[in-house]
Amino acid sequence: MARKPNRMYRDIKGQPTTRKEYLKGVPNPKITQFDMGNRKETFPIKISLLVEEACHIRHNALDAARVAANRFMEKSAGVSNYHLKVRVYPHVILRENKQATGAGADRVSQGMRKAYGKPVGTAARVRPNQPIITIETKQQFVDKAKEALRRAGMKIPSPVRIVIEGHAQ
Repeated sequence: MARKPNRMYRDIKGQPTTRKEYLKGVPNPKITQFDMGNRKETFPIKISLLVEEACHIRHNALDAARVAANRFMEKSAGVSNYHLKVRVYPHVILRENKQATGAGADRVSQGMRKAYGKPVGTAARVRPNQPIITIETKQQFVDKAKEALRRAGMKIPSPVRIVIEGHAQ
């Protein structure tokens, strides 16, 4: 079955479902790595990607943002000159009441009867001004890190902004 558009899951409605032990068939999050680059060294400048609105960010979008930022930083700054960290985890379980479509579907589909829905994915619930991705780097790679976070922000379903912390000279 095709992936549904993100606008179905972006808005926060009601209490989240987070307890996987009570639901069968919850798919694993697509994002598996949360720390990339040079994890040993400490860097003077920290650049973060912040969301401006409360929303759900699906695990697909988180992974796409991570890949976009990491690939750009690897190519432009080198693996040893940055540390990228994804700061949110997709805990919230997204459910969908799947409907049969096509000829004869009116006899198959049960409509809203027992419409709790089956698990279709996971998402991270974020608050306004919450950091999503943080890149720590050296002074000469600040512009590269900002561009990497700008590219990652394109994958996030909320308006984003980039904030620089640390002593930028």
